[in-house]
Formats: sequence, structure tokens, C-alpha cells
Amino acid sequence: MSHVLNNFLSENLNELKSQGLYNEIEPVDGPNGAKISVKGSELINLSSNNYLGLATNPELKQIAKEAVDKYGVGAGAVRTINGTLDLHVKLEQKLAEFKGTEAAISYQSGFNCNMAAISAVMDKNDAILSDQLNHASIIDGCRLSRAKIIAFNHSDMDDLRAKAKAATESGQYNKVMVITDGVFSMDGDIAKLPEIVAIAKEFDLITYVDDAHGSGVTGKGKGTVKQFGLEKEIDFQIGTLSKAIGVVGGYVAGKQDLIDWLKVRSRPFLFSTALPPGDVAAITAAVQIIIDSTELHDKLWDNGDYLKAGLAKLGFDIGASETPITPCIIGDEKLTQTFSKRLFEEGVYAKSIVFPTVPKGAGRVRNMPTAAHTKEMLDEAIAAYEKVGKELGVIK
Repeated sequence: MSHVLNNFLSENLNELKSQGLYNEIEPVDGPNGAKISVKGSELINLSSNNYLGLATNPELKQIAKEAVDKYGVGAGAVRTINGTLDLHVKLEQKLAEFKGTEAAISYQSGFNCNMAAISAVMDKNDAILSDQLNHASIIDGCRLSRAKIIAFNHSDMDDLRAKAKAATESGQYNKVMVITDGVFSMDGDIAKLPEIVAIAKEFDLITYVDDAHGSGVTGKGKGTVKQFGLEKEIDFQIGTLSKAIGVVGGYVAGKQDLIDWLKVRSRPFLFSTALPPGDVAAITAAVQIIIDSTELHDKLWDNGDYLKAGLAKLGFDIGASETPITPCIIGDEKLTQTFSKRLFEEGVYAKSIVFPTVPKGAGRVRNMPTAAHTKEMLDEAIAAYEKVGKELGVIK
């Protein structure tokens, strides 16, 4: 190995470990459900994005197996050559129905969506107004576009309006876009979409909502845009297929012209092999489940409310979440890491989240209750939180 590279890696890894910022990855021995097995221990799982429990749904597993038998394990090519199977067409029609748009396009991941869609439409002659707490994939997608990035204070509509006015009246930019997460994954709060749309109309901004943590969760499962009845007002609806949907991939939904443009100008679509057929078949069926019934959505919210109430009663700081995402904010990075490790020892898998995912001094253990949890599981988790919280002096 290069001496320069060796020194760089050694020094920086040691520094991360000394600051309590080094993340250790523990493989899961089996399915990622309400309970998981890690290092031979069975744990209540509060760290999965599998909101509706669909990742282990028996019906979806069977559908995926049948698709593999019929189509094989891979699509065999990029979409623009001969990697577009009839399954992909059916999926994208179903996603458009799900999001209430004219059309949709699927990608290999939610991260890819933001890398693809932003850079296909915005360039160095444009500006992007981006919420300060937007996901890393949005930030990277903005950087890739080479547009001027103008951050506005988190969910601060006065700041957004002032910066939208300045950007559009400066005469410097051909196009101005406003981008926000629908649900902010670290705190669980929801974007002020009606206000954002009003500002966008006033200044003719392109509107872009990444609803990775909202699709399947908010709007009775249809997402945050649907929750506010803004399907016809938002230009880009971005979603993931790996969280509430339970499989893998991502999508952009919008007007037919937008989707047609992305098919000829978004690089991850043009240069990456299409989603595998087993995944596509399972995704399509999962979306249909969410369209047909709110049963899993309702169970998710009931469990989320239950866990929040239990932790708040004990005196934990759970922030101002408006969704089932339940952060337990501790602050100090090393204490946060220790807290998570002690929960593990007490039979609860709840991962610590520290800088750079959240600001320094804002470490938290993020809890993700799902529709698959039982009240008994949540009671066990709350009891573990009480024991560890008192032991480490986080609660009295």
C-alpha cells in the first residue's frame, strides 16, 4: 500500500475511534424483521427502515421466486438496450398510479434517483434552494449538477422566501429549484409542503420532494405529497423502494415529459443494469398492497405512538417527530455509542446515530418501530431503555 494512503487511513480511523464517531457494522444472521439475530443473540430490532414489515412478507417472497424462475436472476442489460422487461413497464405504471402522476421511472436505489434526476435537469447556469437538513444523496445530487447551491434554514419559510426572491430576481440563473425531504429521517419531522408550493408558485420555482421516509408511511401510505393533496403541484416526487416497500431501488414520479427526459438524460438509467426481475415483481406487488389497504400503515402508526409515549413518560428527549421515527436524543457522541451498546446487551438493537449523519453534540439512538412489532416487544424495549437510561444518567 502507498505510504501516503496508509498514513491517511491510519490517522483518520484512529481519530474517528477516539471521538466515538467510528461506526462498527454487525452482520445480521437471517431476515431483517421485528426481531433479528446478531452475533448469536436474538434482539428486538428498532433500527430497520422496513416500516411495514414487507421485506419478509411470505406472499412477496413467493412472487419474487416465481419471477426468478420465469425471467432469471438479472435483467441482463441497461434499460435503453434490452434490459427493459415487461415487469419494469408494469412497475412504473403502478408507481405512477401510487403517486398520482402521469408517469414514473425506476432506478437501482433511492440514492441513484437524486444523483440522476437533479443533474439531468439542473446545470451550472441554475440555482438550487436546498433545506439545510436534506439527505446526503440530495446534497451529492446537487453538487453533481454544478448548479449554485443555496441552503435555507431547516423548514424556515421566511428564509426560503427571501432566498427564492433573491435568486430569481438576480438575473443570474436560468432555472431555480427548491428541494426538500418529505420526512426528515433523523428527527421525523415533515416538510411544510403547502408553504413551499406557495413560495414556488410566487417565484416560478421547480419543486422537488424526496419522500423516501414518507412513501408508505404518511398520507395513509401514499406519501407526504398526497397527505397535503399536492400531487399536481410537485414537479418531482422521489421515492425509495427499500424502506416501506421492503425491497430495493428508487423512483421518480411526475409529468410524462419529465420522465421521458430522464430516460434519455439521467446517467444511472442509461449506464446501469436494470433492477432484477425478482425484485421488480415483489416491488409491484408490495405497492399494490399499500394501495389496497391501510392496515399495515395503521399498525405502524399505532406502534410508533405507543413507543413514543413510553419513552417520553420515562423522561427521554424524543425531539419533535411527527412520524413513527422516534429519536432518543442523548448529545455526547461517546455516551450515545455506549448507550446503544448497552441496549444491545439488554436485547434491543437500536443503532446510535452520530456526526457526520447528525451535527456534533446531537447524537441520538434512532428508533424505527414497524408494523411487524408487537406491543410485548415494545414493552421489552421500553424496559431496557429505562434500565440503561438510569444506569448511564440519561434519565433520573
